[in-house]
Amino acid sequence: MSSQLSSLNQWVEDVARLTQADRVQWCNGSEAEAAELRKLMLASGDLIALNPDTHPDCYLHRSSPSDVARVEHLTFVCTEQEIDAGPNNHWMAPAAAHAKMDALFEGCMKGRTLYVVPYCMGPIDSPLSRCGVEITDSPYVVLNMGLMTRMGADAQARIEREGTFVKGLHSTGELDPERRFIMHFPQELSIKSYGSGYGGNALLGKKCHALRIASYQARQEGWLAEHMLILGLQNPKGETHYIAAAFPSACGKTNLAMLIPPEGYRQEGWKIWTVGDDICWMKPGEDGRLWAINPEAGFFGVAPGTSAKTNPNALEMLNRDAIFTNVGLTADNQPWWEGLPGEPAFDWQGRPYDPANGPAAHPNARFTVGAKQCASWSHQAEAAHGVPISAIVFGGRRESLLPLVLEARDWTHGVMLGAAMGSETTAAATGAVGVLRRDPMAMKPFCGYNFADYFAHWLSFDQPGVSLPRVFHVNWFRKGSDGKFIWPGFGDNLRVLEWMIGRVEGQFEAKDTLIGRLPKSGDIRTEGLTLPAAAMATLFEVDEARWDAEYQAFGEYLASFGERMPAKLVDELNAIRARLKPAADLRKAANG
Repeated sequence: MSSQLSSLNQWVEDVARLTQADRVQWCNGSEAEAAELRKLMLASGDLIALNPDTHPDCYLHRSSPSDVARVEHLTFVCTEQEIDAGPNNHWMAPAAAHAKMDALFEGCMKGRTLYVVPYCMGPIDSPLSRCGVEITDSPYVVLNMGLMTRMGADAQARIEREGTFVKGLHSTGELDPERRFIMHFPQELSIKSYGSGYGGNALLGKKCHALRIASYQARQEGWLAEHMLILGLQNPKGETHYIAAAFPSACGKTNLAMLIPPEGYRQEGWKIWTVGDDICWMKPGEDGRLWAINPEAGFFGVAPGTSAKTNPNALEMLNRDAIFTNVGLTADNQPWWEGLPGEPAFDWQGRPYDPANGPAAHPNARFTVGAKQCASWSHQAEAAHGVPISAIVFGGRRESLLPLVLEARDWTHGVMLGAAMGSETTAAATGAVGVLRRDPMAMKPFCGYNFADYFAHWLSFDQPGVSLPRVFHVNWFRKGSDGKFIWPGFGDNLRVLEWMIGRVEGQFEAKDTLIGRLPKSGDIRTEGLTLPAAAMATLFEVDEARWDAEYQAFGEYLASFGERMPAKLVDELNAIRARLKPAADLRKAANG
């Protein structure tokens, strides 16, 4: 027996003793195993079988009404020194965190089965992949991990070969919000989560491992673990460029990753290939380019907002072999959420639908499905070497100020654009909706260490001999004076992606402005759109006075991280502000 297998066995034994589980089940990832778990959950009422004619092998799970989203205020990064976690994280000393969690775990699995879930994040044979083991008492978690990761015997075999894995311990506990915590120990490569059965709090391979722990690992090992989709954009000549893009949760990542080109583009031969919709791990290759994998094997997407108009590829893949969480139900047992045809009979809590109780589907209702069911899924998602990234895109939900698309002048400027990202909050996280918050690289809830060190790590990739991707910032959500979105979005976002790749290939020049490079008039194709010239002008308007105020606030944000903030980033910001201020003062004077 290898020392690592011995270590794994010992850990499982220790946890079984602590939690007093009735039995221990090692999961092998087989279909027979999944079928037994579904049978168990159907019998207990934890799963509801959906209409077998319209949605074969699809199931609904309803979580506790108090357990429907990430709980960032109860999520901690536990490093020996508080400064290493940074002001971007809630911190607790590791010894105190372990003591608090072990007291909760003590005896919590009496009468329950302890499931041992070995999994691989990324293609099973990829050198970019990393493995973990989740111990859980939730069969719902096991089923979802089976869809979201390469879970089972192959992952366990890799763990035995490699001799390292991330330890994740989870229990639903009593589902008591007062006894709910998610603790991360990046220096130990371990996670402890108690009191929640919801997605990112319970599926420890996802945000906990693939972002919070992996981002720390990546800094130690010289790569990047990012909250990004990966798509392939194939042009009519058959050439494919890969784009990694960061957006806060529920701001359109999945829709962009599965984008269907407008009719005219489809006729020309443009195609979109989906590599991943949420997480991207990137590492410099021998050729100096960044190569990326999607560590996930499935999609854990937000159901509301997914429709035939917004994302037909996603809707089509949900007709079989899917798990739905907190959606409504029609009278004939089909999943339902706002935006779909038909009417709901029951809401997400199982009550007869009454608009007075709110929407039928919870705003953060989810679907879990294997990635290969997506019509636009790329076989390159299984490539052990990953895919080369041509462009990195940052984006947020801003009603004004941010143009439709902006290109960074260089890598340092691109890092600054990513660090300055801001977006209105959504239902994917607990708390108020519609509040603007700074969300650098869409990693505010997910970076496993101090943001100042994280920015420095990004900057460190700019070295002689590398061929880094071009960096862009997009804003699909700018509104006009009538309060309506100006840009049509959805499939038409391909028009912006086309310009980006044109920039990568040297086809287009760009207009230099004080905030970065903008498309020249006519370089973004608008044929087929009812978008007047005045609207396009608004999409690319640069208000120097407002930008000066924006960057003054951003400077204060950077200063909040203290001396660890890299001088290179502060210098970049100050240089831009020095150019902006005279123009801003002139505009103020002209406006009286």
